[in-house]
Amino acid sequence: MENQYLCCTKEEVRAVIRFFNFQNISPIEIHRKITEVYGPQVMSRKSVSVWCTKFNSGRESVEDEARSGRPISTSTAETIDAVEKLLRSDRRLKIREMATKLDLPKTTVHEIVHEKLNFRKVCARWVPKMLTADHKTKRMRISIEHLNRARNDESFLDHLITDETWVHYSTP
Repeated sequence: MENQYLCCTKEEVRAVIRFFNFQNISPIEIHRKITEVYGPQVMSRKSVSVWCTKFNSGRESVEDEARSGRPISTSTAETIDAVEKLLRSDRRLKIREMATKLDLPKTTVHEIVHEKLNFRKVCARWVPKMLTADHKTKRMRISIEHLNRARNDESFLDHLITDETWVHYSTP
């Protein structure tokens, strides 16, 4: 029978199991019926049996119960602010050092620095990934100064050291 729905939520399937279970249909027959409609990948025969047992013992909800355990992420607004303050106070800190000072997991600090704050490490310093308008202006000014010096003094370029396209300047 080619009457298979492509998509369904686990709660919908559990509701169907509960409906058939209250009609005293066996778990094997329930499994056969739901795989006929939703396809063979919808739920295993064992899972159907487990849910039938739960419904027979008095459970009414088809939703997952809340579970204790490790939270998905510890990057709250407070931790993001704390990491940003620490990072701005000393841009040479390592992820491990920040994690130790803030008593946070290294993975959380790494996620905050790279994904939330958009920083990356360049020459042992944390710098923002996106240049602000002020940074672009300073870069342009410094580049023009270098060009003018190179036009006036031919030996200037012999003394200039660059690292790819980065021009480093002091930030107070």
